[in-house]
Order: sequence, then C-alpha cells, then structure tokens
Amino acid sequence: MVKVGIVGATGYAGAELVRILFGHPKVALSVITSRQYAGVPFDQVFPAMKGVVDLTCEEFSMEEMCRRTDVVFTALPHKIPMEIVPRLVARDKRVIDLSADFRFRDVKRYEAFYQPHTAPSLSAAAVYGLPEVYGDVISQARVVGNPGCYPTSVLLPLVPLLKAGLIRSEGLVADAKSGVSGAGRSPSLGSLYCEVTESFKAYKVGGHRHNPEMDEVLSLVAGDPVHITFVPHLVPMSRGMLTTLYAVPKESVTGEEILECLKSFYAGRPFVRICPEGQVPSTGHVRGTNYCDVGIVFDADQRRLILISAIDNLVKGAAGQAVQNMNMMLGFDESAGLNAVPYPI
Repeated sequence: MVKVGIVGATGYAGAELVRILFGHPKVALSVITSRQYAGVPFDQVFPAMKGVVDLTCEEFSMEEMCRRTDVVFTALPHKIPMEIVPRLVARDKRVIDLSADFRFRDVKRYEAFYQPHTAPSLSAAAVYGLPEVYGDVISQARVVGNPGCYPTSVLLPLVPLLKAGLIRSEGLVADAKSGVSGAGRSPSLGSLYCEVTESFKAYKVGGHRHNPEMDEVLSLVAGDPVHITFVPHLVPMSRGMLTTLYAVPKESVTGEEILECLKSFYAGRPFVRICPEGQVPSTGHVRGTNYCDVGIVFDADQRRLILISAIDNLVKGAAGQAVQNMNMMLGFDESAGLNAVPYPI
C-alpha cells in the first residue's frame, strides 16, 4: 500500500480527497493536516464521515509528513505550496498540488496574475496535470500542478480540435457556470446563502485568474498565441460546472468530423464521455464522479461550433483529477479509486 498524506484536508477539495482516497484499493491515508482543526477528529469536522474515516487532523510537520508518507497532496491556497513542495521533493516525495503554484510552464505568466514565485525552477519542471492530454509526462513527474476546475472544463473539449486543426484559434469564447463550492469553504459575503440563492451572476469578468492558465495551454497546443474570452458565473447550487464554448470551425469542416475527432482522441479514456449527436450534458449526470461529459452542436449555416461540457468541480475539477494524476504517477490503473457510479437522478 502506498502511504499518502493530505496537507489542508478540511477545505472542500481536501475533504473530497479524503473521501476518494479512503476508497482507493492501493492507498493507505496516513496523515491529514489542518491548521484550523488540528487535534479534531475528521468526522467531527465532516459528520458524514462518522464510522468511515477514523483519522484526526494534525498540525503540519515536515518531519512527520516525510516520515509517514510516499505521496503528498497539497490542497492549500496559492503561495503556501511553493514554500512546502520543494522541501517535500527534496525528501523524495511525489507531490500533487491543487493550487495554481505549479500549473504554469511560464513562471512570469504566473507572477503577472498571482505573486512572485519562490520556486521557479521547480515550477518550470512540474507537469500540468490534465491526464487525458499529458499522461505520458505525468507518469514520470515528481510534481504535478493539478488544473483548475474551469480550465479542465474548457480544455478537454478544445484541445483535441485545436490539435487536429479543425477549429480556428481566434474568437474562442467560454461561458462557464460553477456551483458555490468553487469559492472554497472559507466564509465570504459573496458565497453566503442569502447572497447566492435565487440569484445568478457573472463575476471577475475579463479578470479571472484561470484565464491565463487556459491561454497558456491552448497556445502550446495551437503553436501560436491564443486568448480565449472567458466569463465565469456563479450558480445557486453546491457543486457542479457547466461550460458552453463557442468556436469557428475551419472551412469545409463538418460536424461529423468534429464528433469523430473527439471520440477518437478520448477512445479508451475512462473519464471523458462524448455525448451522442443531439444530446447535451448536465451537471446532474456527473455529480460526485470524475467524469467530464462533452456534447456538440454544429451550426452549419452560421459556421459556428458549440461545445458543452459538464464536470463536478470538486472531483474532475479538483480532487478526483488529482487522484487520477497520482494513479498515473505510480503506474496504477488511472481509474483506481475513482469508479463511483453516477446518481441516476
């Protein structure tokens, strides 16, 4: 059994990691840390885990984490992981980081939208953790920067089509909606029940930090600079993400070619499901799972391609994808611990 630790286990993504890893057939979850809940049993923080998870939250100790683990997940706010991860790697630990600190190949791009990076060489060597796209290099990685939830929902539909040259790199638009858990567990005015319920709003329009993350990956795939217009929205539900993408197909490209490209690219990949023609995804169909469902509508008259993706922002958009990355790093079946059966309703 591989010994695993989670730094920051009581945020929403951290708690999802606990839930998933406790059901993993090849993992022993040995250390969970929480600054706020140190000394508190995990099932007191999340009563749903009573009788299931018997671990107690601990203060983070580098010595204890390195002594008792082989692999570490860091589920922490940006900036903190860049201080911790280099020390873990120096002690021969493999790390999957759920913040933005190790997602960017271009450190200057990170610094333009976040803060100065204190581990730039390690950031440049880290692998972007989109398993269906970068699986070959993820398997060799010491550090994986787990993608953001919005970028996951945007990149999985677009990457195969850009790579195949079926759509133009100009004029890409992403209209995305997220459940409130995407804002994290720390209380804030914008995520209070009375502020969110019976309401629907766009936020951080033109300035969301996930935008440069998408731009970097899309530019690398396209071989030219790409900027996607990205507008995120907050939906009054706890979890789930639906993203509608608009792209211009190249001349003579047909809807059948688009659909076949997506099916071929994701053939044999367990977590990307391409909807049959005429069907579009729903967040309810992926809730609690590591699936990304993708549907297409091809407007031949207007030469417009509409792509729709649905993920659970806490699973495929965070913890589930992180576990999928761990599986690939360790040579496990990529679906190990992630075969949750979807709810039928």
